[in-house]
Amino acid sequence: MADVDPVIVGVDDADDQNDLVRYAAHEAMMRGVPLHVAHSVALPGPFGGAKEEETGHDLAVQRGAAVVDRFEAVARSAFPGLTVSGELPFGDPASTLVERSAEASLLVLGHRGRGGFPRLALGSVSLQVATHSRSPVLVTRPGTQSGPPRGRVVAGADVVQYAPEAVEFAFAEAEHRSAHLHLVHALHRPALLPWPGSVTVAERELHETEDATRNLLEERIAPLRLRHPQVPVGLHIEWAPPATHLTELSEDADLLVVGSRGRTGLRRLLLGSVSGEVLHTAHCPVAVIPPTADN
Repeated sequence: MADVDPVIVGVDDADDQNDLVRYAAHEAMMRGVPLHVAHSVALPGPFGGAKEEETGHDLAVQRGAAVVDRFEAVARSAFPGLTVSGELPFGDPASTLVERSAEASLLVLGHRGRGGFPRLALGSVSLQVATHSRSPVLVTRPGTQSGPPRGRVVAGADVVQYAPEAVEFAFAEAEHRSAHLHLVHALHRPALLPWPGSVTVAERELHETEDATRNLLEERIAPLRLRHPQVPVGLHIEWAPPATHLTELSEDADLLVVGSRGRTGLRRLLLGSVSGEVLHTAHCPVAVIPPTADN
C-alpha cells in the first residue's frame, strides 16, 4: 500500500466532521487505497519569549494531533479493514492540501470548514483547493454523504471544452458504485427562436444541432464505453443553462462530476463558471476533475 496514492480527507476540529470522514473512508475502500486524515496546524506567531513561543507551538501540535487521532478512530470504526493514517501539515490549509494533491488519488473536503479549515462561504479552502488541486477534489455538503444510494452519477460533458479526464472519472465512479451514468451537455438556445410547437426552419436547425452534438459526444465516449461495458450510459442533450440543469439533476444523484475547465495558466486563477456555480448549489457531492497536464 505504501506506493499507492491515498485518499486524503481534510478535517477541522468539529464533531460534525464524522460523516465527512466516513464518506472519505468509503471512497478509499471503493478504490482499494489507504485513507489519510489531514488537519492543518497554523502555528502561533511570536507573542513573548522563546519559552512562551515553544509552549504555543507544542499546544498547537497537541491539539492538532488530537483532532487527527479522533477522526482516524472514526474511519477505523466504520471500515475496520481500511488502512488509515494521519497527517499534520503546518501552514495554510489550502496551500498544504494543494501541495499534498500531487500524491493523492482524491482529496475529500467538506463544503465549509472551521478551525484548521476556516468557515466561510463555500468555504474558501474548498474553493481554493478545487481550483488549484492536481488530483480530483470531492466536495460534500452537510447531509449529502448519508442516505441510501440512488444509483446515478451525473457528469457535465461540454463539446467545445471537452474534459476527457472528467468524463473518464465519471465512468470509473459509476463502475465503482454500480450506478447509471448520465452524461449531460447543455446547449444555449437563442432567445428569439420559437420553442417547439410548429416545425420551422429554425426548429429543424436546432434538431440538427442536437444530432450533431450527440454524434460528436458518442464518438468521444466510445472508447470509454468499451472499457466500462457494465456501466449503463445515458447521453442527454438539453437546451438549458448548464449549471442550473446540473444542479437540478443533482437532487437525484449520488455524485456530480465536472471538469475544472481550462488548460492554461488561467485555471490557476479561476474555476470555470459552471464548476464554481455547482460547487455552491449542488444537492449531492461534487467532484471537480483537473486536466492531467496544462497546455
